Amino acid sequence: MKSLLSKLCIAALLFCSIIPAKAQITLHTIGDSTMATYDESTSDIRGWGMMFQQFFSAGVTVNNRAKNGASSKSFYMEAPYWTTVKQQIKAGDYVIIQFAHNDEKNGGLDGGTDALNPINGTDYRGTNPQTTYKDYLRKYIDETRALNATPILATSLCRKYFSGGAITRKGLHDLGPDFSLPATDHTYDYTYAMKEVAAEKGVQLIDLTTLTKTLVESYGDAASTAQLYVSADSTHPTALLGTLTARLCAQEMVKQNILASYINTSTDVLINPTACDFGNAYTGQTLTKEVSITGFDLTPAAGSFTLSVDNGFLIAANKTDAFSSSINMNYTGGNLAFTKFYISATQSVGGNKTGTLTVTNGSVTKTVPLTANFITLTGGTEVNLIWGLTANNSYILQGPATAVDQTHSGMSVQSYAAPNTTTVWPADSNAYTTRKTQRNLIDGGAWPAGEIDEVSTRYIQFGISAAQGTELNIDLISMYVGAAGGNGMRCRISYSTDDFSTTSVAGEFTSMTSNTMYAVSKIPVLKIPYGKTLKLRVYPWYSSASTGKTLCLADVKIHGVALPATNLSTDDFSKDKLKWIVKDGFIRIENAPSNSKFTIYDISGKQVLKSSVINDNSSLVELPKTKGVYIGKVESESGTKTIKFLVK
Repeated sequence: MKSLLSKLCIAALLFCSIIPAKAQITLHTIGDSTMATYDESTSDIRGWGMMFQQFFSAGVTVNNRAKNGASSKSFYMEAPYWTTVKQQIKAGDYVIIQFAHNDEKNGGLDGGTDALNPINGTDYRGTNPQTTYKDYLRKYIDETRALNATPILATSLCRKYFSGGAITRKGLHDLGPDFSLPATDHTYDYTYAMKEVAAEKGVQLIDLTTLTKTLVESYGDAASTAQLYVSADSTHPTALLGTLTARLCAQEMVKQNILASYINTSTDVLINPTACDFGNAYTGQTLTKEVSITGFDLTPAAGSFTLSVDNGFLIAANKTDAFSSSINMNYTGGNLAFTKFYISATQSVGGNKTGTLTVTNGSVTKTVPLTANFITLTGGTEVNLIWGLTANNSYILQGPATAVDQTHSGMSVQSYAAPNTTTVWPADSNAYTTRKTQRNLIDGGAWPAGEIDEVSTRYIQFGISAAQGTELNIDLISMYVGAAGGNGMRCRISYSTDDFSTTSVAGEFTSMTSNTMYAVSKIPVLKIPYGKTLKLRVYPWYSSASTGKTLCLADVKIHGVALPATNLSTDDFSKDKLKWIVKDGFIRIENAPSNSKFTIYDISGKQVLKSSVINDNSSLVELPKTKGVYIGKVESESGTKTIKFLVK
């Protein structure tokens, strides 16, 4: 196996510049779980799209919209995904399109028109590489160009399927061996099909399949298993493989002169992320952020880096270590191997917290800004919603809010029973071994083979809405989840306020022991205005073909505080009041409190502009391109204000 550092030096690209708030170009990335963004607190997977921003300098912002479990068909067909990406694309943007992993779900056969009408098997996401797969790639290309943006095709990174020292054809997304076809026959070859579409449509293509094949083979099977892929499967990348794949893509973009002037090519120290934003937290809550560092061609050739943080931030080499103000990392041979470390933040009073990570060996010094926003939640009326799920799916609601009934998609309740007579519960659950749970079974009773990630149309959903005249502040999501009948159950628990156009993860289990209940607890910082709904979904899958296995749920809880809603009027603003002025294709926001966040929704409640921080007294925001009525929301420590406005 080649050394890690030699492979890292293949494309010596630096995560060095902080992307400005007003970027000129957005690089949208759409694809599957190998590209998607993950919550560092719940998963070891790091999609390469979430590692991509570090390779771009001023003028480019990466908008990673890849979705776990998506195929070219499902990402196009399902409302939260391609439809909302198109709303974010503006003239001059770029879109990288990477699909194949989940297009293979039906073994090269088409899965049907939609989730309700599957054919050739149980999974509608499947496409035929010569027909439907190509058709959807053409749709993405044509619709991107119609928005005056530039499409780029990217073949999928390889799977870790070794035969001897080489990746197999199936690992390269060619299913021909399943049909006893020779290597010269590309009928079921998704990589080849994408290349044909690229040539047909005159689109530039990044061959990540070949690039990652070379990389993974250079490591070998054992080292790839240990370093590049998560332990649960041979598909999903670790932080190292995610970073290496992102670098390979950036390097190839330079070769093809795609945004080349925006891509960093310096060498010395790489720190990811280049700006460390912890997001929002309640006072007293501790947030932890994963950061990585790599060094090349260092002077002196051997030495030590000191990594220090200030203003109350703390740092540790491992999550389980004691956190302090600084740590040291030794290096030799002029290189510092790819290493992860952790920074934490907490604050007892509300307000913005800022600091700096400083990395230095005396010759090289790098800094990364640290930011976190702490919110004090006082007053209001407590809201507590719980589904016990011991005998039925009824709920108990305390406080001013509206519960959303439990629903199932692709799942149904089998029974209310204990997973087993000797069920193991968490020590602090106060549950007894025979406590009943809601046992949920996949429709039809048979879990399909080959699933390694969520299916977006298979879930169990709960929800809550704010009562009229209130704003609901959510401060806890929790439940118990387990499996009965086998050790292959897996699940992801996600929540969203925009119908899953954007999602957050409350918990994820890539390994579950049968007849064991696991605790899920998440402290989100969510403000739900009247008219909006928080949806909580459990997405189950099974590691192999099986029947009769059930997902067990108990004590699903959503907790928060309801505060009186604050609304904006469009007239009679005084000089020191918030102003929202729509003119000449932009929204000018004036007199917003420092460190406010703003969001734009369409009239149906779908988010069309992600929250951004307002640091200036006057900020410009580009209007949505589609005509219609929109809702603007500005959030700050002093409250939330909303306004309707018209785009003509």
